[in-house]
Amino acid sequence: MVNVLQQAQNNPMASTIILNETIPSKMALVPDFISSAVEKLRLLPVKENDIFNIKFCLHEAVVNAVKHGNKLNSALGVHVLIKIDKSQLTLEVSDQGEGFDYRVLPDPTTPENIMQHQGRGIYLIRKIMNDVKFFSKGRTIKMIKLFESKGGESEHKN
Repeated sequence: MVNVLQQAQNNPMASTIILNETIPSKMALVPDFISSAVEKLRLLPVKENDIFNIKFCLHEAVVNAVKHGNKLNSALGVHVLIKIDKSQLTLEVSDQGEGFDYRVLPDPTTPENIMQHQGRGIYLIRKIMNDVKFFSKGRTIKMIKLFESKGGESEHKN
């Protein structure tokens, strides 16, 4: 896997799957699952700061899928797909729940929400990742982290 990014640079149309796995909706499984995914990322030429941010976003998305999407029903799974190509890392997290309206999330920075104990995850994911989209009525979140260009900046920000 060390040469994955180099292989992707040689073939701009190629993307390599780093992780394609489904776990039961059990909160106890989340920490080990995230650690395993991050260990795979550490084998790639990805900056430590990016790994930290990717780990945070992956953790938030998986926890949301287990807790809010599948409502802790261990009979339902959470599917995670991580892909890399020459310019970006893509994370997709899908649950089997009813979905939600991602367009009407409360702003956690407003005075009435600032002291709430939840509601910051998607807000922070949107701030950290370069692109965030929802599919399947909110059951799938797709997050893209662009690698820095030669000029030192990501190509675009959401």
